[in-house]
Amino acid sequence: MTKFTLADLEKRVHARAKASAAESYTRALLDKGVAHCAKTLGEAAVETTIAAGQKDKGRLIAQSADLLYHLL
Repeated sequence: MTKFTLADLEKRVHARAKASAAESYTRALLDKGVAHCAKTLGEAAVETTIAAGQKDKGRLIAQSADLLYHLL
């Protein structure tokens, strides 16, 4: 398994924010504004909570990663 840290994710998000919206989901998301970003973060939080409640480890890991991405 490759080591990928939260700091690595932060760098990647920062780099993707500089790309064009056509090339980067991150840039497209940011272009929609703070309210949209907050809504997307909230959705990721709910999905993470549901995965935890269902005791689905694989889905919990995936949703947690998504939550951290949106938080950054």
